[in-house]
Amino acid sequence: MMKKILTLALIATAAVSVLAAPKAKITVKGSDTMVILAQRWAEKYMTAHPDVTIQVTGGGSGTGISALVNGSTDICNASRPMKGSERAKLNERYASNGVEIKAAKDGITVYAHPSNTVKDLTLAQLAQIYTGKITNWKQVGGADAKIVVYGRENSSGTYTYFLDFVLKGKDYVASMQSLPGTAAVVNAVSKDKYAIGYGGAAYAKGVREVPVKKDATTPAYLPEAKTIANGTYPISRYLYLYVVNKPTGAMKAYIDWILSAEGQAMATQVGYFPAK
Repeated sequence: MMKKILTLALIATAAVSVLAAPKAKITVKGSDTMVILAQRWAEKYMTAHPDVTIQVTGGGSGTGISALVNGSTDICNASRPMKGSERAKLNERYASNGVEIKAAKDGITVYAHPSNTVKDLTLAQLAQIYTGKITNWKQVGGADAKIVVYGRENSSGTYTYFLDFVLKGKDYVASMQSLPGTAAVVNAVSKDKYAIGYGGAAYAKGVREVPVKKDATTPAYLPEAKTIANGTYPISRYLYLYVVNKPTGAMKAYIDWILSAEGQAMATQVGYFPAK
């Protein structure tokens, strides 16, 4: 009898332990470009895995990388590669250079007002607009009107990528209106007939996407699945996940799912493109 009571007590204790088992919690922070996609990934995954809680916030790639360094996030979303100085900070604190995971692809899209008639822009023309050398739409085949320049704040990975890849490190024009998020850039451009902006392909609603040419001798392209995959759209980039060390446990399972056919299909649904 005593043995039976003891067995029942052990079973009851095990049941309570199972019921009381804490949920796995994963924090994700960083790129505003990726925040909608990251939220969709998290929502879908948590529906199928109620034992996992995933918390997603934006703030910009630089903010996410800083959070990874100081230990306040498990996963950093970044729309640009980590800099050597940022990896050095990780190494100093964790003796690790971090783990880079290519999670999706994006085409940085050039936004204009729907009424804008400019046929296309070359990378050189974009650089001249954003450094203040071209100031009037008529200089690139448009209306005789001053170009109103919108961009992202300097904590943004998109800001940094555009600076490095399109402007070749030259300073943005001082008159550029820096806004905290791609949605804000799109909203501003949609209301201003003479505006120009840039940001992720998934946000291009209510604006005109301006075709972009690598140079004056090449065709112009829009950021679409085919042009991103074959590299003909000239402002394509990867979207990254960064973690301190090789992921294990619940975090590994989640990242593996993001890279699976289901996770990559969600990237396409949101308006981005598969990593491979």
